[in-house]
Amino acid sequence: MNTAVLQFPGSNCDEDAVKAITQTTGKPAELVWHTAEDLSAFDLIIVPGGFSYGDYLRSGAIARFSPAMSAVREAAERGAYVLGICNGFQILTEAGLLPGALRRNESLQYRCAIVPLTVVRADTPFTSGYTTGEEIYIPIAHGDGNYYVDDATLALMEQRGQILFRYAKEHNPNGSVDDIAGVMNERGNVLGMMPHPERAMHEWLGSADGARLFASILTTWRNAHEHANA
Repeated sequence: MNTAVLQFPGSNCDEDAVKAITQTTGKPAELVWHTAEDLSAFDLIIVPGGFSYGDYLRSGAIARFSPAMSAVREAAERGAYVLGICNGFQILTEAGLLPGALRRNESLQYRCAIVPLTVVRADTPFTSGYTTGEEIYIPIAHGDGNYYVDDATLALMEQRGQILFRYAKEHNPNGSVDDIAGVMNERGNVLGMMPHPERAMHEWLGSADGARLFASILTTWRNAHEHANA
């Protein structure tokens, strides 16, 4: 599996994502600068956390215009996996690759902690290593993680099964509607989430629950690749 980790001015979780992929696949991801116009060589594209363009104007609002985001859209359309983490989630919503928007935390304070999440679905490329309803622990670190969609869109997302992670009951750190922590597109190959799975790769970090997300993607890719070559 070939993986690209995008780099924008202000990205700061890119190397963590590379290490997570290396641990999972044994093959380093490639760091790709945001001016890249062709991502056709990659099976998985990670849009990492950080503060792209200093979060000026609005988190992710400037990065969405980078040439690489047009390439991400093309990659998603051909079926490549796309994972947006924290600022990457914000960028994907700004680019229209995922529904909704990320607003200031309800508390108006930056939140950094390991939080419990509930796995809503375990039958997707991103969550096959979990069980439905399982509680996992993944770190957060954000000031603009308050996920919002209107009621009609939320109902449609529920119907389509686009919600993959929720903050556990009474552990919503940012005011996100319906306790949403992570959503995917209707096709099921683009995931955005505010928590950082790349920071939950070892128990000595406080949790290894994030490792199973990357393993899920690899397993899905391998199964699809083997089936295509059968």
